[in-house]
Amino acid sequence: MLKAERKQIILNEVRIHNRILLTDIAEILKVSIDTVRRDVTELHKENKLKKVHGGAISLGFDNYSIKRDDIYSLEQKSHIAQKALSLVKNGQVILLTGGTTNMELARLLPPELNITCFTPSLPVANLLLNKHNVEIIFIGGKISKSSQITTGGEALNLLADIKADICFLGTNSIDPDDGLTEFDWDIVQLKKAMIKASKKVVAPVISEKLNTVQRYKICQMEEVDILITELSPNNSKLLAFQEKSILIL
Repeated sequence: MLKAERKQIILNEVRIHNRILLTDIAEILKVSIDTVRRDVTELHKENKLKKVHGGAISLGFDNYSIKRDDIYSLEQKSHIAQKALSLVKNGQVILLTGGTTNMELARLLPPELNITCFTPSLPVANLLLNKHNVEIIFIGGKISKSSQITTGGEALNLLADIKADICFLGTNSIDPDDGLTEFDWDIVQLKKAMIKASKKVVAPVISEKLNTVQRYKICQMEEVDILITELSPNNSKLLAFQEKSILIL
């Protein structure tokens, strides 16, 4: 495989999933980790992604150097966020995980909406600062520099003491049989706790993440109440998810 082809595959993976691990990409490409590391370093220098320890993140996920044009599938994510807004009502307590789709939801929250928002995501919390009627409660703890969210015991302890109306649960991958999955064990534990801390779980994901699987499970599809994609609910790509008896928006 030519270097240009490898680099395009790397870019596609990081744009869809926001974060990648060198080990996973090496397996996909059937090359050494050193080869992937060199490719990622070159893409970083070309300002096409951001290199982090053990992998890379998309420029759209790096909130502190972000241009909205850098967010992959922005139109689709905005459409998903608009659908998600229909579920948010005055007086609710909501949980927002990280990810560029939830960042878009945070951007689009109407300024007159009175809600309380718990989040472990620095970018999401930062975007909520100009929403004057939103009470922001940051879920503190150890901060993952690559994902820009908090993990660990402090975050889990805080979540054990609340029961939110809705959790908008971002995910790396989603599959009708394998459920919601991630490649970061600490983030999986955080998201499991967020599910337990919520009355209703909503999964907002772009359709390119459908039928993909990572190494660690967050939950089965049956634990999700609502799935939101940019597709029409009766799209054939969603048929297997419809069979799980969850609401699809």
